[in-house]
Amino acid sequence: VILLHNVALLQDDGWTMETYLRLQRLKMFLFVFAKIPFLVLLLYIFVCSLDVLSSAFQLAGGRVAGDIFQKNAILSNPVAGLVVGILVTVLVQSSSTSTSIVVSLVSSGLLDVQSAIPIIMGSNIGTSVTNTIVALMQAGEREEFERAFAGATVHDCFNWLSVLVLLPLEAVSGLLRHLSQATVNAIHLETGEEAPGLLKVLTEPLTKMIIQLDQSVITAIATGHQAVRNRSLVKQWCHTAPLTALDNETTWGTHNVSEHTEKCNHLFVACSLSDLAIGLILLACSLLVLCSCLILLVKLLNSLLKGQVANAINKVVNTDFPYPFTWLAGYLALLVGAGMTFLVQSSSVFTSAITPLIGIGVISIERAYPLTLGSNLGTTTTATLAALASPGDKLAAATQVALCHFFFNLFGILLWYPLPATRLPIRMACTLGNCTARYRWFAVLYLLLCFLLFPSVVFALSMAGWKVMTGVGVPFITLIISVVAVNVLQARRPQCLPVRLQNWNFLPAWMTSLQPLDDFITSVTLRVDMSWKKQTQEEQENCKLENIDPKRDNMALNMPSENDVQNIKINANRSSTLSTWL
Repeated sequence: VILLHNVALLQDDGWTMETYLRLQRLKMFLFVFAKIPFLVLLLYIFVCSLDVLSSAFQLAGGRVAGDIFQKNAILSNPVAGLVVGILVTVLVQSSSTSTSIVVSLVSSGLLDVQSAIPIIMGSNIGTSVTNTIVALMQAGEREEFERAFAGATVHDCFNWLSVLVLLPLEAVSGLLRHLSQATVNAIHLETGEEAPGLLKVLTEPLTKMIIQLDQSVITAIATGHQAVRNRSLVKQWCHTAPLTALDNETTWGTHNVSEHTEKCNHLFVACSLSDLAIGLILLACSLLVLCSCLILLVKLLNSLLKGQVANAINKVVNTDFPYPFTWLAGYLALLVGAGMTFLVQSSSVFTSAITPLIGIGVISIERAYPLTLGSNLGTTTTATLAALASPGDKLAAATQVALCHFFFNLFGILLWYPLPATRLPIRMACTLGNCTARYRWFAVLYLLLCFLLFPSVVFALSMAGWKVMTGVGVPFITLIISVVAVNVLQARRPQCLPVRLQNWNFLPAWMTSLQPLDDFITSVTLRVDMSWKKQTQEEQENCKLENIDPKRDNMALNMPSENDVQNIKINANRSSTLSTWL
C-alpha cells in the first residue's frame, strides 16, 4: 500500500514507475556499497586480533614452550616429539614460531632432523586449533554452528589422519628425512632475501602499537642459554647497534653485545607487570575483540550475501566444471587456498577467515576441504622461502626441515584427496558437526580432548617408557580398530556378525550415546541455575527486610515529645471540625 501510495504521489509530480524503481535500486546499491568498507575494517581488526592473540599465548606460555624444547632427550622419542609439537603450537598459537624454534635447534646441532620431523607434524596439528576456536563463536545458530564446526574440524581430521599414517611410516623407513635430504643435495642453495610479508605490512602498524615481542628469547631458552631465563619477552629496545665482543664466548644473540639506541613504542614498553599478567590481559582483550568482530562479520555477511548475491556466489564457488572436468574444480580451489595463504603468510588467518563463510552457507564443506589443504601447502611454501633466507651455516638444515613440512602435507593430500572414497576427513568433520549441533557442550569437550588431555596423556605414557606405552597403547588401538570394523560390518554386512554383535543394544546407554551425559550436564546446569535464582531471591528479600528495619529504628529513635503530641492532637481536632462543617 505504501509503495502504491508513493508511486501515485510521484506520478502526480511527473515521475514514472520505472524511474521510481531505478531510484530504489540505486538506493539499495549505495546501501550495500556503504557496508563494504565496514566489512574490510572488521576483517582487518579480526586479523589484527588474531595476531595479538598469538602474542598473548606466547607471553603466557612461551617460556614453558622453550623449556619443553630444551629437553632433547624427550624429543628423541617420536611420539613425545609429536605431542610436544602439538602442545607448544597450542601454547604459542603459531606454527611459524614453533617451526622456527625447531629450525634453530637443528641448525645449532642440538636436535637432529629425525627428531625434528615428529615435532613438525605436531605443529601442523596444533595450528588448526585457531579456526576451531573461531567456530565456537557461531554457537548461537544451530545450523550455522554445525556447518562452521564441520568446516573447522575438517582441518583437524586431515592432520590427525595424516599423522596416523605418516608418523609410523617415517619411524620405520625415514621417508621424509631421506626425501628432503635428497632434495637439498640436488638443488644449489643460496642465501636469499626474506620471504614477502604482505599481511605483516598491513597489520604491524596497529599491532606494534599494542605489543612487540622478542622472539629470540624463546629460541634462546630452547637452546639452553640460562642467561636469558629471567629476561622479559616484551621487547624494550627496537633498534640496536652491534658492538665488538670482548671475548670469544658463545652468545645467545645480539642483545648482550649490542648498544640500545631507540626504545620501542607500544603500550607495555614500560610496564612493570610480569609476562604472564600481560599475556592474560592481552588474551582477554583479544578474545573479546575477536568475538565481537566475528559476530559483526557474520551479521554483515548475512545481510550482504543473501538472495541473488548468495546464489551467484554459491554458483561461482561451489559449482563444478562440466563433465569430464568436474574433478578440476577441487584442484583449482586447492591452488587458490595455497596462493591466498602464501599472500597472507598464515594458514590460521586464512582458515579462520573462511570459517564464518562456511557457517552462513556461502562455501560448502566439500569446497572448503581443498581450500584448507591448499592452505596447508601455502604455509609450508612460505616457511621454505624463509628457510632459504637463513645464513649460510644454517641454510641446509633449515631448508631440510622446511621441506619435511612441505612433503608431509603433500603426502597427506595424496592420501586423503585424489579419490572421493578416500576423503574421510569430510565425513568425520560432518559427523562432528552433527554431534556438536545436537550437544553444544561437545565442542568444548572436543577442544579439551584433542588439543590438551589426549596429547598430555600420550606424552605421560611416552615418558614412562616404550614398555608402558606399548602395554597401554596396543590394546587401546586394537579396541578402536575392532569397534570401527564391527561398525562397518553392522552397516554393510550384518549377517556376517554373530547375532549379539549385529547391534550395540547389549551395552549400557552411556557407552553408545551421548544422551545420558547430556542429561547429566543439563540436570547439573538446571540445579546450579535454580540454586543461583534461589540465592538471588533470598538476597532480595534480605535487602527488603534490611530496608524496612532501619526505618523502624529511626522512628523509635525520633519519638515526638509531649508538647509535640499535644500540638498534633489540637491540629487533628481542628481538621476534623472543619471537615464536619464542610
